[in-house]
Amino acid sequence: MYNYEIILYWSEDDNSFIAEVPELPGCMADGKTRKEAIENAERIIDEWIEIAQEDGEVIPTPKGKLMYA
Repeated sequence: MYNYEIILYWSEDDNSFIAEVPELPGCMADGKTRKEAIENAERIIDEWIEIAQEDGEVIPTPKGKLMYA
């Protein structure tokens, strides 16, 4: 498990909660409940890192709370 910040918000357009991981570009997930969105985001973080490693990309170190969040 990684300690990346997850920003959670409700999307009327998607009719679901959205969980974004700002430190990992394009890393986001959704869910019908807050819990589901966060669980999905945690799974997607693992997949994002796995793919980045396969592609030889640098994995950002989790910084915790971002200044703008």
